[in-house]
Amino acid sequence: MVQNYMQIQQQYSLLRYNTFGIDVKAKYFMAFHTIDELAEAIAYFKNEDKLILGGGSNILFTKDFNGIVLKNEIGGIELVHETADEVIIKIGAGQNWHQLVMYCVNNGWGGIENLALIPGNAGAAPMQNIGAYGVEIKDVFYNLTAFSFDDGVCYQLDNAACNFGYRESIFKKELKHKVAITEVCLRLQKKPVINSSYGAINQQLELMGIQTPAIADIARAVIQIRSSKLPDPSVAGNAGSFFKNPVISLEHYKALLQLHPGIVGYPLNTGEVKLAAGWLIEAAGWKGKSLGNAAVHDKQALVLVNKGNATGSDVLALSREVINTVDEKFGVLLQPEVNIY
Repeated sequence: MVQNYMQIQQQYSLLRYNTFGIDVKAKYFMAFHTIDELAEAIAYFKNEDKLILGGGSNILFTKDFNGIVLKNEIGGIELVHETADEVIIKIGAGQNWHQLVMYCVNNGWGGIENLALIPGNAGAAPMQNIGAYGVEIKDVFYNLTAFSFDDGVCYQLDNAACNFGYRESIFKKELKHKVAITEVCLRLQKKPVINSSYGAINQQLELMGIQTPAIADIARAVIQIRSSKLPDPSVAGNAGSFFKNPVISLEHYKALLQLHPGIVGYPLNTGEVKLAAGWLIEAAGWKGKSLGNAAVHDKQALVLVNKGNATGSDVLALSREVINTVDEKFGVLLQPEVNIY
């Protein structure tokens, strides 16, 4: 029997739990603050579909969820190991990501300052292998704890076990819907190396009049860049970057460069080239365009927005039109970064 402290809601609106602002309902809904609460809910609802929800910033609901949505509210930041050069910190998976970044910056711990202002919670960071401005979470990841739905046991996974890729991990593949991330540990530097390799950061630092930046300056520059380009979800519902930057062969890139000299690509150490999806979408004519109540953002074509009263199906339909147009024009197939339900 579920304990009294576990507040189970039925036919519960998820409107305020997803940054797209889509009004769908969960058959059951519960927030958990400890692993024991999670374990009890998983056991009680063993025959129901399950969705672990963090900040709701990388999800698009296209219909009601016919199962239990479990809202992860395990918070906290704890220093667990320290040397002269580095620290290892343990973070509750329900901890707000940007607050974590600023906490680390304020303590002089470097490694995630380039990931400032990314919406969502810490548990989503390894799931998505979040990245921005030349940094990915795998660069600082130490290990995590994951609760298994099958046997009710907590397992630790290190960097290799997470099988990180570009916006990918084992949690989006083999372990999808099978575990809940409860804690994340990061290894950060007390003598950080500044990463300003992306031109946008250097340009912003120049505007700020900073020649020798500290990690706080990098975070501030990233915050200003993201704030200028990305819409506030409270004003226009969105999930940040809707599409992944596609990776293509060098031969394909050279062929596209002949036809489209302005195409933006970044060589990878694999010999492939990562294209800027936002450039492709803008060049395909979609920037600022609408389809019903869903639109491509007028400042950053990588972002799809809910102009008001859009359904998840409206946003999905727009994304498919964008994908088709880009494929027809460039022979490049965009893939959503957002999780679609």
